[in-house]
Amino acid sequence: MAAGKAAIAAEQRNVADLLKSLKLSGYSSQMRAPDWSGRAADGKTVSLSALRGSVILLNFWATWCQECRPEMPLFERMHGEFAAQGLNVIGINAREGTVAIRGYAKELGLTFPLVLDSDGKISTTYGVIGLPTTFIIGRDGRAVALGVGPREWGGEQARTLMRILLDEPFRR
Repeated sequence: MAAGKAAIAAEQRNVADLLKSLKLSGYSSQMRAPDWSGRAADGKTVSLSALRGSVILLNFWATWCQECRPEMPLFERMHGEFAAQGLNVIGINAREGTVAIRGYAKELGLTFPLVLDSDGKISTTYGVIGLPTTFIIGRDGRAVALGVGPREWGGEQARTLMRILLDEPFRR
């Protein structure tokens, strides 16, 4: 039992160190991410509650956002690498239309869901104040971290963080 507690404490320290290296703000382990639902550019409905049990990388972006553009291929790479282990990368678009979003996705080769937030409700629910903004949500729905502005999502720290979160058991 003591060895198990020590392992959990070490993992929590690792997560805290990784969040710091990525310049992400962590949340209390009791904080839950707010639920949302929206229609993706492909017409499918996506919601946080339907994704429970997965690790979610939730990115708020726009086609006109110059700082968003370099992150998108990195998110696509993460999606390709970790989707089979339970990572869901979701892009929440800030008030643009389906045509613009589909063109952008095609140009960059994006295959992860890009959700329309045409009325800004999802962005408001999450308190988004600038783009890009990225939230990481654990398998159990807890808010893990937040980053406003671009981050090094292609680096080893981000990949290690995803591996640690994906290794966590799903607790209801």
